[in-house]
Amino acid sequence: MQGRSAIEIVQRFWDEVWHAPQNPDAIDALVHPDFAITSGGHEIRSREAFKRWVFDFQSRIADLRFEVLDIFQSEDGSRVATRWRVTGRNNGLLGTEPDGRPFVMVGNAIVAVGEDGLLRHNWVDRNAYEVHGHLTGHRRIV
Repeated sequence: MQGRSAIEIVQRFWDEVWHAPQNPDAIDALVHPDFAITSGGHEIRSREAFKRWVFDFQSRIADLRFEVLDIFQSEDGSRVATRWRVTGRNNGLLGTEPDGRPFVMVGNAIVAVGEDGLLRHNWVDRNAYEVHGHLTGHRRIV
């Protein structure tokens, strides 16, 4: 991985793509062309499809703030686990009506890092059910 740890590589992804000011174009330098992300049982395949998804997701959150809460890697450096938090205001997140309502989303990501230092796969679990309920007024986030 050219002298960089897997944590440094994944942290760069979080910093450049998700921290303000968000820069989804950084995906081109950080993610393998055959990248896949799996979340909620759905998979997005290819760097370009992922990049489009990131642009769309970020557009649905006003005042997006992304925080890494914990980050560590497997012994061989092939996987990095991150616990994260996103805060912002609703701009149509999860198919809801944009209403500016504040929300907190938390999740975990396990990222596969290739020998070339490019991200290969990201498995994400997040509290989308609770956030959707909060934004629609049907459930409280506990």
